[in-house]
Amino acid sequence: MRRDTFLKSLAALAAAGALPLSAQAATAIKMMLPANPGGGWDTTGRALGKALQDAGVASSVTYDNKGGAAGAIGLAQFVNGSKGDPNAMMVMGAVMLGGIITGKPPVNLTQATPLARLTSEYNVFVLPANSPYKNMAEVVAQLKKDPGSIKWGGGSRGSTEHIAAAMIAREVGVDPSKINYVAFRGGGEAISAILGGNVTVGGSGFSEFAEYITTGKMKPIGVTSAQRLKGAASSIPTLKEQGINVEIGNWRGVYGAPGISAAQRTELIAQIEKATKSKAWAEALQKNDWTPAWLGGDAFAKFVDDEFASLRATMAKSGMI
Repeated sequence: MRRDTFLKSLAALAAAGALPLSAQAATAIKMMLPANPGGGWDTTGRALGKALQDAGVASSVTYDNKGGAAGAIGLAQFVNGSKGDPNAMMVMGAVMLGGIITGKPPVNLTQATPLARLTSEYNVFVLPANSPYKNMAEVVAQLKKDPGSIKWGGGSRGSTEHIAAAMIAREVGVDPSKINYVAFRGGGEAISAILGGNVTVGGSGFSEFAEYITTGKMKPIGVTSAQRLKGAASSIPTLKEQGINVEIGNWRGVYGAPGISAAQRTELIAQIEKATKSKAWAEALQKNDWTPAWLGGDAFAKFVDDEFASLRATMAKSGMI
């Protein structure tokens, strides 16, 4: 076959999508971020986008923030608007599972394609700098006296910090259904509420609060891990060491569009895995104190199914559903 004929044939195959993505040029990725700017999903998605470009598997990445309903609004747009698109990705995590359980939206994760889990993180509870309370013990004492007087602020209803607050109430003998939880659409809104003293206690991943803790604008009073975190968060006591038997983790992952082929899914997983080995991703892990938690393909799909069952049981036990 003549060289020019071969090249034309190759171009035709690529245009028709008959070639594997690895044989084509780096692609333009569309990243759905089902949250407002400033939160964990937003940060994770943009870090992943940079890593995809750094790894040479994406020529460009565009981002679409669509917050609300624990990610269900963004999920609906992704499911309905990205069918069969092999270059579409959506960041998600444990919060979305909790939101689906409590909110029962018309769309579900089963309509999208599970690709990979990226990171894990535990929740940290903080007080505003000018709080009248000094520690978790004082917060709990007031919670026992008047559950409604303690305003817990965090992500959407059904988020891991919402579940953790309900678990804390249950463990200290307070009816979890009586907790006063204020849900925010995005991390930026929650941070503003905490800094402004509009909530008593704030909850989120350490990475979202790190700069405010470091500058003394927030006072950390407990983390939901089994052991103390490492690095900058090592001084924060766990809830368990304070006599509150609560442990719950957060994690974040990536889904692909509905209706993509098995080969396209495999290629996307390979691209994401390559991105997680890039310098840009290593820098993001360090900067945000994220714990790498890679799990790809069918193993990730099974993990999500198991997480749904575990979260539903925990939320039922805590009186949330």
